[in-house]
Amino acid sequence: MGGEKKRMMAVVVATAMAASCEAFVSPVVSSPNKWSTQSQLWGSLPGGGVAVVPAGNLGLFDPEQEGKLQGTGQLQERIQQGASYLSAAAAAAGSSGSASSVTASMNTASVEAQHFLEDLGVPVNFAKPNSPATATILGRARIITDDAPGDIQHIVMKLPEGMHYVEGQSLSVIPPGVDGKTGRNFAPRLYSIASTRYGDLLDGTTISLCVRRAEFYDEVTGQVDPSKAGACSKFLCDAMPGTTVSVAGPVGKTMLLPKDPSTDVIMIATGTGVAPFRGFMHRLFMEETVARHMFDATAWLVLGVPTTGGLLYKDEFDAMLQNAGPGQLKVDYAISREMKKADGGKLYVQDVIAQNAKEIFKKLDGGANIYFCGLKGMMPNILTTFEEVATSQGIVWADKLKELKANHQWHVEVY
Repeated sequence: MGGEKKRMMAVVVATAMAASCEAFVSPVVSSPNKWSTQSQLWGSLPGGGVAVVPAGNLGLFDPEQEGKLQGTGQLQERIQQGASYLSAAAAAAGSSGSASSVTASMNTASVEAQHFLEDLGVPVNFAKPNSPATATILGRARIITDDAPGDIQHIVMKLPEGMHYVEGQSLSVIPPGVDGKTGRNFAPRLYSIASTRYGDLLDGTTISLCVRRAEFYDEVTGQVDPSKAGACSKFLCDAMPGTTVSVAGPVGKTMLLPKDPSTDVIMIATGTGVAPFRGFMHRLFMEETVARHMFDATAWLVLGVPTTGGLLYKDEFDAMLQNAGPGQLKVDYAISREMKKADGGKLYVQDVIAQNAKEIFKKLDGGANIYFCGLKGMMPNILTTFEEVATSQGIVWADKLKELKANHQWHVEVY
């Protein structure tokens, strides 16, 4: 990620923090010289993804002061006492000698670590399109370089109280105004959620989207025709902090992570289709949750973009590669305008699949789940590649695909 992209992402997360929770941003505000580079500033913020200080010294993120422990003094106690640790509330309740009172107090005790959204199940339709909820823009930033085609923004919004989601779900956004073609309110636009259930601020109240501005080019001039801009993406990509947004959802049960933490995960994305996989990978390799510590399988991301400047969240993925155990995470890029196949043609995600076909089929045979997200135009070529590879191995692809779907190993979300 270029310096300008890092600066903009640091700004959007810092802005979001300031709007959502003063405690998160106070170390940066009160000590402007604490961070010597923009890269360190970006890495220092929750959800930033790039560690810039040694693990364990609390210089990057101090849960006592900035997280859910919030000055309780319980961090060191938890470390020192290990498995014998008991929260103060539970210990006090235990003095009554009642097992039920201990359980009740533990259920109502203030949270001490990042676990408070682990039992959500799969929440759906907190709000519906005909009766939307109101979210608020906290910040946004362009996350591709100026020389990359188009405009892609990372957008952080604060959700209304009680609205939650899990990784792999989607959010509907209803843009303001009236559709000139129908004379009615604009229809909802569905976006894959790009954050974990805890959000980029780690407090469980925000949601992040990865939005490409929908642009249409004049066939004669070759220039962008502003009169045909996508209503919803234009609204989101131009929105300023404080802007309210009508939202509905969350929806979706087909793109969820496997329940079994020993299941391998393969993720194939083009462009902004990487959104749900950012959420997956933050959960599996960045956040301090039981989900991360129990994950003992492998994850593999294949991301296709046109140019290097269009690589989304690369610094975050680089940090995840450092956090993951040996061989646990693999990231491959297909940069179509810069990378070539053996025959000299452009390299696309289906070509990466073909190059690694033996390994992918071995993982699928072992129960791996494979996910696809991006423009719907990606799937025909991907399916053709799978069929060709399967045929070369003496496999009837139609039967194999039916088997993968029946076993809930094949997940597709395209738009």
